[in-house]
Amino acid sequence: MDPAALKRLTDTFFTCDRQSILEVFDEFLLALEAESHLPPGMLMSRNYETAQANPEIHTLPGNLKDARDAIFPYFWGTDGWQSPLHLENVKGPANYASLVGALACLLKNPNLCVDTYCLRSNELEVKAITALANLIFYHTENPWGVFTMGGTISNLYGGKLGIEKVAPGAMQRGLAGEPISGLVSEAGHYSNQTLAGWLGIGTENLHAVATDEQFSMRLDLLAEKLDQLYAEGRKVAFVIATFGSTDAYGIDAIASIRQLIEEKARHYAQVTPHLHVDAAVGWVSCFLTEYDSRANPLKIDPPALAAIARLQELTQGFRYADSVTIDFHKMGWGHYPSSAFIVNRREELGRLLRNVDQMPYFCEADCRHDPALFTLECSRPGIGPYAVMASLNGIGLQGYQTLIASAMEMAMKLKRAISELEYCKVLNAETIGPSVLWWVLPRGRNAEQIYQRMVRGEMSPAEIERTLFEVQRMYEKREATLRPGIDARLSFTQSTGYKPHAISIPAWKAVFFHPKTDDEVIGRVIESIEAIA
Repeated sequence: MDPAALKRLTDTFFTCDRQSILEVFDEFLLALEAESHLPPGMLMSRNYETAQANPEIHTLPGNLKDARDAIFPYFWGTDGWQSPLHLENVKGPANYASLVGALACLLKNPNLCVDTYCLRSNELEVKAITALANLIFYHTENPWGVFTMGGTISNLYGGKLGIEKVAPGAMQRGLAGEPISGLVSEAGHYSNQTLAGWLGIGTENLHAVATDEQFSMRLDLLAEKLDQLYAEGRKVAFVIATFGSTDAYGIDAIASIRQLIEEKARHYAQVTPHLHVDAAVGWVSCFLTEYDSRANPLKIDPPALAAIARLQELTQGFRYADSVTIDFHKMGWGHYPSSAFIVNRREELGRLLRNVDQMPYFCEADCRHDPALFTLECSRPGIGPYAVMASLNGIGLQGYQTLIASAMEMAMKLKRAISELEYCKVLNAETIGPSVLWWVLPRGRNAEQIYQRMVRGEMSPAEIERTLFEVQRMYEKREATLRPGIDARLSFTQSTGYKPHAISIPAWKAVFFHPKTDDEVIGRVIESIEAIA
């Protein structure tokens, strides 16, 4: 070994050269600033074949600028969603308080599985989980939870707890042919299919319950499905409700679902299914739980103020949930990954505990505070709690109330403007949230009348097919005439989640996740619709 070569290597890559690091980081910030003046989604093209053909591992050691050069083209070619014209989906720009937290985390690089690997970062996770639990469950007594790699994994935790409730010991013995089912909303996220497959109950045993026009799970159909499954001798491991569906922001009646599943379980002498709530998008409504609507200190518009009163009633349902999924990297505007799985009662996680003997290199693990004893992952990054606590205390409760109320106001303004166009139909007019779904038909068509005929079952299959084709054709027409630096980027969903007569209804979609999206952007959306109709 050449001591001088080793020293050069360690001095370059394992010694903090503050000036060099700041210079490189400043270059990235300058690039980010330059990008903010570009149209959204119009950055460098991808070339996957070239990437695979040229993996490029340098032979000789270099320096931090070599590291920068290797990734900079891809950094520059990745949209940071900094433009207020981004309305495509449930994604927005990460806030800079979260950046402070993420940078602090990356400098220490903790693994949140055991205290030994993360020390006080583990304590920060407990603090962040408790803060979020108190916000969601409204001052619950003994919550616990963990940050995960994404909402899908958080939902998977909820499904797994349900399996362990109805088939104790499945963690050790497997399902062993147990007839186990799960229930979800038809408007729920497709990750429910993922967890059913990965947990071994099978996607064929995951049953979707249809929604009403407000995209809420129909309780009458949930009751029918429970009766059917119990009569067939099946065990129902979990019911996953949705609070803020990805497309329409549909909200399920959590308290009513709790009452129903308990009544059915008692009637059939079964274990009550685990009630998990996928609130990856909608959890942020809880910031408004204590907003004083009478004093209205933020001067929120009257329509949004009335919606907040409805939200405050709906968020009380979280208290009846066993567990919840939240994605702070959505409307918390935090950095990925900032998903969390939170249980209302700490003892629930005891069903997932491993024995320390199974983890010889984590022999010091303590079930009172070391998540390695029950987590899916053995390596868990600390960005979640760092991003959450930095954001919560930087932006503050009133700051989040301002951001969320503004998103609601923007969505309502677009809904009102679209509703004034006879050839358009807002599909989620009554939902409360940042999402807007609608139809655009050729000028001269009455979209409301056509939609109601379809819902009532008065249209032939050919008419339905032609109408839905027109909705998509009009969207594609706008995409073809889009003015990149002026027009907002919208998206299209093939199914809103409400399926009358088993018809999957497509829709145009706008989601107000960017805090800088304003009335001018909304005005241009309407102009672009009028230009193609």
